[in-house]
Amino acid sequence: MGRVANPLFAEELFDRVPDIVFSVKDIQGRYVCISEACAERCGLESKAAAVGRTAHELFPRHMADRYVRQDERVFRTGRPIVDNLDLTLFNNREPGWCLTSKVPLFDASGEVLGLACLSKDIHEPGRAGLVDERFAATIDHIQAHYAERLRIDSLARRAGMSAAQFERRMRRIFQLSAGQFIMKTRIDAAAERLSEGAQAIATIALAVGFCDQSALSRQFKQVTGLSPRQYRQLVESLPGPASARRGRKR
Repeated sequence: MGRVANPLFAEELFDRVPDIVFSVKDIQGRYVCISEACAERCGLESKAAAVGRTAHELFPRHMADRYVRQDERVFRTGRPIVDNLDLTLFNNREPGWCLTSKVPLFDASGEVLGLACLSKDIHEPGRAGLVDERFAATIDHIQAHYAERLRIDSLARRAGMSAAQFERRMRRIFQLSAGQFIMKTRIDAAAERLSEGAQAIATIALAVGFCDQSALSRQFKQVTGLSPRQYRQLVESLPGPASARRGRKR
């Protein structure tokens, strides 16, 4: 296959989806490209006007501060961020909530050189919003402490609601129960560690919140259809520089 004439074709694809924001940043946090929806929300005359600028130059400070902390985490660890609840600007310039995922971009030697970001608007039906600061902070807590024992009733109290209310909101936003969301977060973390190298599967199991290797293997196969060992072999067989995958160990 020859070199693609327009390597930023994904940007054009997302231009057609107004409730999704796509962007790419370099290691200094400067925008390399953004989708049309992002340009509109930031009040820019064109997408090109964002190139070379940072989140603090385009978004309100309290939003930009959070985005920058996320970016720095991706740059520092070389690991993705998946399904973060973030405040954003909608097309009407009003604040709203979105689900954000960020993945690191590596060079051929495995060094992080930037990131790609995808944010999906959460459209909240009716007047009663599904997301507030306490609920978002609770999701942050799950994603930061997934390796610990997490009780649904404690998470619900942290979010300021009953366990039943918490479960309903989780299902409305993530299409998963609270328990399923916790399990998904642990499986995502295990998959990332499995792709990084030769760390023992038993060690990974304990590091991501499972009691032993058997528990991880059982849940991992149920979710992915592969055992952890099979998943690792699959990742190792994928085309592309092996050094880039090893570079994620930082």
